[in-house]
Amino acid sequence: MISITYNTVSHRNKNWILVKFKSDEKLNARMSKVADAQWSQSLKGWLIPDTEPNRIKCKLQVLNNLQLETTGRKNGIKNSNEAQLQKFIQQLTLKAYSPSTIRTYTSEMMTFLHTLKNVPAETMTAQRIKDYLQYCFTTLKLSEATLQSRMNALKFYYEKVLQKEKFFWEIPRPKKSLLLPKVISKEQIALLINAIENIKHKTIIMLAYACGLRVSEVVSLKVKHIDSNRKIILIEKAKGKKGRIVTLSPGILIMLREYYKQYKPKDYLFEGQFDNQHLTARSIQQVLQNAKEKAGIKQAGNMHMLRHSFATHLLDKGIDVVFIQKLLGHNDIKTTLRYLHVTNKDLINILSPLDDIEYLLKK
Repeated sequence: MISITYNTVSHRNKNWILVKFKSDEKLNARMSKVADAQWSQSLKGWLIPDTEPNRIKCKLQVLNNLQLETTGRKNGIKNSNEAQLQKFIQQLTLKAYSPSTIRTYTSEMMTFLHTLKNVPAETMTAQRIKDYLQYCFTTLKLSEATLQSRMNALKFYYEKVLQKEKFFWEIPRPKKSLLLPKVISKEQIALLINAIENIKHKTIIMLAYACGLRVSEVVSLKVKHIDSNRKIILIEKAKGKKGRIVTLSPGILIMLREYYKQYKPKDYLFEGQFDNQHLTARSIQQVLQNAKEKAGIKQAGNMHMLRHSFATHLLDKGIDVVFIQKLLGHNDIKTTLRYLHVTNKDLINILSPLDDIEYLLKK
């Protein structure tokens, strides 16, 4: 029998369950069919989302406040630091951080406490934190994004829980890599939409692209958020708990009306299988992947690719970046300016110097 191990890890700023086993063709085929599963060359194993159902399937402890003490012991966290972990989670909860942020920060904090073993976390100095972070970068070879996530969790613990003001001021941050947004062309967007036959799925993809919405915003939409008279959508409690208004184009408004006539949703705009529940983000991601495959689109990218494409295509049309910032709900204009690196508005008319000498080349 093949030995399989399951461990929770934080990788590229996300929480995963790492599944490792000796190379086996059948097991690899089964893992490739798990929703959102991906092979990690650096970790030498399969990564699947760290969700409650996946934890249950992998017989891992399900994280919740009542089980944290047991989980702490299983992860090598000594009694001296268990109370600190409880205080950490309590402070995150009282400050109303999102469930996703709480999960990420808790995972990073537990990894840190596991490394400390018997050393009380509250006794660590700034220099010792530097030594620990250097170990994470040079020995564990964590990516810049994962290191940033771990530093955010530690900064919260020392400055918000222990009230050590400006504790992280003297701890340098790794330089972030400039990752260009994944974007597809307008023609590919059309191919994608045309590949979808189900009107509900088609409306979801069209709405996400037409309004530049995050997948979390799409699934959370309610019927009452659509104001067809004013041609706007109210986005409530978006990322960072910020609300905003997004305009509805005539095309997507027609599509929404057709969808509403057929499905007649009561509360959530895109209802799930059960009453008072919406579709899951994962199911929508799968709709997109199926459409990409059917449309023959090879570029990597999930639902966020539609948001990136929305912003880039507006820039290509000459729309001011400040207006795009407002539509996307970005706090910092620097976040929106990333799209300047992928727009071709100003580059499309620039000719290569090769074209200047083409007439001199041998045919």
